[in-house]
Amino acid sequence: MGRRKSLNAGFLWKMETRSYEESTDESEEDESEEEPKLKYERLSNGVTEILQKDAASCMTVHEKFLALGTHYGKVYLLDVQGNITQKFDVSPVKINQISLDESGEHMGVCSEDGKVQVFGLYSAEEFHEMFDCPIKIVAVHPQFVRSHFKQFVTGGKKLLLYERSWMNRWKPSVLHEGEGNIRNIKWRGHLIAWANNMGVKILDMISKQRITNVPRDDISLRPDMYPCSLCWKDNLTLIIGWGNSVKICSVKERHASEMRDLPNRYVEIVFQFDTEFYVSGLAPLCDQLVILSYVKEISEKTEVECCARPRLDIVQPLPESCEEISSDALTVRGFQENECRDYHLEYSEGESLFYIISPRDVVVAKERDQDDHIDWLLEKKKYEEALMAAEISQKTIKKHKILDIGLAYINHLVEKGEYDLAARKCQKILGKNTELWEFEVYKFKEIGQLKAISRYLPRRDPVLKPLIYEMVLHEFLESDYEGFATLIKEWPGDLYNNTIIVQAVVDHLKKDPQNRTLLQTLAELYTYDQRYGRALEIYLTLRHKDVFQLIHKHNLFSSIRDKIVLLMDFDSEKAVDMLLDNEDKISIDRVVEELENRPELQHVYLHKLFKRDHHKGQRYHEKQISLYAEYDRPNLLPFLRDSTHCPLEKALEICQQRNFVEETVYLLSRMGNSRSALKMIMEELQDVDKAIEFAKEQDDGELWEDLILYSIDKPPFITGLLNNIGTHVDPILLIHRIKEGMEIPNLRDSLVKILQDYNLQILLREGCKKILVADSLSLLKKMHRTQMKGVLVDEENICESCLSPILPSDASKSFSVVVFHCRHMFHRECLPVSNTVSSVQFCNICSAKHRGPGSAVLEMKK
Repeated sequence: MGRRKSLNAGFLWKMETRSYEESTDESEEDESEEEPKLKYERLSNGVTEILQKDAASCMTVHEKFLALGTHYGKVYLLDVQGNITQKFDVSPVKINQISLDESGEHMGVCSEDGKVQVFGLYSAEEFHEMFDCPIKIVAVHPQFVRSHFKQFVTGGKKLLLYERSWMNRWKPSVLHEGEGNIRNIKWRGHLIAWANNMGVKILDMISKQRITNVPRDDISLRPDMYPCSLCWKDNLTLIIGWGNSVKICSVKERHASEMRDLPNRYVEIVFQFDTEFYVSGLAPLCDQLVILSYVKEISEKTEVECCARPRLDIVQPLPESCEEISSDALTVRGFQENECRDYHLEYSEGESLFYIISPRDVVVAKERDQDDHIDWLLEKKKYEEALMAAEISQKTIKKHKILDIGLAYINHLVEKGEYDLAARKCQKILGKNTELWEFEVYKFKEIGQLKAISRYLPRRDPVLKPLIYEMVLHEFLESDYEGFATLIKEWPGDLYNNTIIVQAVVDHLKKDPQNRTLLQTLAELYTYDQRYGRALEIYLTLRHKDVFQLIHKHNLFSSIRDKIVLLMDFDSEKAVDMLLDNEDKISIDRVVEELENRPELQHVYLHKLFKRDHHKGQRYHEKQISLYAEYDRPNLLPFLRDSTHCPLEKALEICQQRNFVEETVYLLSRMGNSRSALKMIMEELQDVDKAIEFAKEQDDGELWEDLILYSIDKPPFITGLLNNIGTHVDPILLIHRIKEGMEIPNLRDSLVKILQDYNLQILLREGCKKILVADSLSLLKKMHRTQMKGVLVDEENICESCLSPILPSDASKSFSVVVFHCRHMFHRECLPVSNTVSSVQFCNICSAKHRGPGSAVLEMKK
């Protein structure tokens, strides 16, 4: 047999709040890590009383009740708890078999003395028969309650069928004989299966034909000591267990072409395998099998073969073997004295209840439910899986509560030292239960692990008592400033008494007044407490990046009027932007005044103000000249160019004092002293290109003359002039003034460039002239085409002079109309007489509005 797990022997099953016999080996139970498939319970109450004086010989299970037969010839009807509901004294000897129909209203009983009784449990209907040999088996028709199915079979040396005739007489007929005693019969639908000394047969009651014979495999075993076990899984599937062999047979319909003289049904063995021990009973469980096995083992003390505890196995049939799903060794009373024939397995269809019957004990096995599964997981300390199983099945479990499992899980993790995981699980397990939360927090405090649970404490819905949060904060404050700061940032300020925590931080700062972490945390606490002024002071002291955000968020501009220098020292860019964005709250004059002793910061502020608006800080433009000159010369010249409020004399004085040539040149030119400016460029800068550029900008002939006179004795300057003067001054004027014999660098290239520039100018002029002529001609043609077009005149048009319709109402009358290109229309007689010699007329309206004259394009007469 294929094995999936080791023998799960030695389970102690609690029944009636008692355990099985103390001889069970408990150590083997601890070794099993696979969960049992079934759970066991001893059938007690009335059964206990019966088996104290008698011994069980057989039992039949109905969905409503149980029927138990004993060695003293009694039949007891029991409820599912084992309480006796009825008792029948059938015989003075052993009851061999009890059979019930599907309705549970009729019972068949046979005993060792040859007596057979079939009677109604709720009616007077009864049949008695005595045979001259022991009757081992009886089976009533499954539909015996129906009148036309009043049939039952008995098994001794013959298989007899009893049928009630129309005169209420019972008529026996022999179905089979000659192969030894019949020891088991199972009737399902229209099929009867029975086992004798030779094998198992199946009879079709419709055709009254035997459709198969399954011989037994091991003929060395005595059939009375190792009886055959039969079980119908459904109407067409028979399970046979005999010795250590199991067969699953399927009844199938034979094809019409194969019939000939054969029965219309046949049997096919679909699964067959051997077991490790002897089969005492069989039952189906979905697509698996439950097998009750009789076990023999060699005693370690006496080395003699003896009876061991019976096993109940669940196996998965395979074509030629089976896979063991679970295996339990059962400690039933008196198992040391039992034989294979003393055990029976009965089951209740639809409920997955299995009854193990032995002479001194009746044990009920049932599939484990979720409560049992959770019990096993808790026993194995698999709390995570137990919690998950409880959550999935919370509507069906009856014994366990999710909260209880969760609390046990937390305690287990704490005991293992997994404090962080235990704290994390609190979130899910404790949920919104504030009492449990507070209890767990105190428990973590007792073991010195408040830090572990701090990250998982609820902060909204629910909220715990302030004392809980304060206790955690004090724990961090004593040992972990960084952790304390993190909690203050993460926790809302209304969770705890802010005043108490502030005082605690202040006390710690007395010991370490420069601790940045504590100072920053104190600032945050002041913020929560709306003491923004104190928070701002700390932030500025620490130069903290959130200081500007704090000012904006809480509108603290009134608090920073005397702290502008501190803000500028911290981050001048952000400070200036903030101050300029909020001029209505802190005026420009106030900022400039505060920065009076820090001119470099004053310059930064005024410079950015000027960039935003050239006119807002105009009263400070004179001051800015000195500030730019001192701290930011590159931006001085742009400032002088863009400012219209800058005093030029003051600026010129400062620039001359500091010898700022470029700025001085600009100021001189702006003040109208272009010749001095040019002279400074030539003498101070000695930059001919710049001088030429300056002369071009001024576009003054006298400046060009001064530039030529200054450059005439300086060959490098002459080269520069020759290269750049061509488009502004006639180069001949310069060339004529060059002294003969003067050596001028790159003179040839300069002359070539002058000629090229001249040719280029000629070409440009000619090109422009051609374009102008072409455009003029094109526009003239376009105007001519436009003026040649006709103009629509209809009844809707009016004379612009007399405002009457332009066309007469009587079409037969003669009329004369003048239409101008501007679309104004007049009657000929309404136009004023022209005083000019020319016959061309112009529209009076357009001429009066200075739109240009509109000459007449059409004159209509009739």
